[in-house]
Amino acid sequence: MVVGYDGTPESGLAVRWAAQEARVRRVPLTVCHAWRWPYPADFVDYEGLAIVKRVGQHVLHHGARIAEEHAPGVRVRELLLDGPASSALLREADGAVIVIGSHEHRELPVGSSVLQLPARSRSPVVVVRNGAPGDGRAVVGVDGSAGSGAVLEFAFEEAALRDWQVHAVYGCWAPSGAPYGDIAAFADKAELERTCGARLQQAVSPWTARYPQVKVHASVVMDEPRRSLLEAARGADLLVMGDRGVRGLRMQALGTTTLSMLQLAPCTVAVVHAASTQ
Repeated sequence: MVVGYDGTPESGLAVRWAAQEARVRRVPLTVCHAWRWPYPADFVDYEGLAIVKRVGQHVLHHGARIAEEHAPGVRVRELLLDGPASSALLREADGAVIVIGSHEHRELPVGSSVLQLPARSRSPVVVVRNGAPGDGRAVVGVDGSAGSGAVLEFAFEEAALRDWQVHAVYGCWAPSGAPYGDIAAFADKAELERTCGARLQQAVSPWTARYPQVKVHASVVMDEPRRSLLEAARGADLLVMGDRGVRGLRMQALGTTTLSMLQLAPCTVAVVHAASTQ
């Protein structure tokens, strides 16, 4: 497990979350800090370079102490990286879960690590937003796509490790919200709800069999997925999303629903790709 730390309170929350996660998964934790030379590459001031590195090492050591104090017994490794934080973390992750912090309810710039890492990583990326404990739920967005299996696996495993419940949500537009040309296909609201419910149960069933100890609530919400998930995530400990959500968004690294959750969700968000392995 890999966590990025830059000295901010938000990254401190990420380190605490990652330390707890490493403890329940019984894996070591690597705390990373990425430093950058703030001047052009052809301008080298060796004394200044040494100072920048020392400051980076000090920040890194502080992050490692937070992890050790929060989860005694977890093996913590310090790793000082050079370059942009997103690229540096991706180089070191090597399939491990990546954990980062995020400012709450702030419009995120395109280059933000919160958007860059989930878009570029093939490993699960957890964006820690709220340090307060929730109500013991992992909410998971299900869309019936091939990627839903990896998303559900992550959610169920997390719930089993932390003694949480799983709330699986299938959000679909009601007939009144359908595009004009598609109204005929959505005309029978009851039939649409039954169809979506069957898809949801089919997706969830293998994981309820594998994790019988995990309590599950599965719900079909006749609303667009974004609103459905934001409502379900209120008070939750974790929201688990896929990378693209609704099919057909091949030109985007992340689907619009997942992007919305990364910016607006009231709780910690995990983005899990179809190829992710835990």
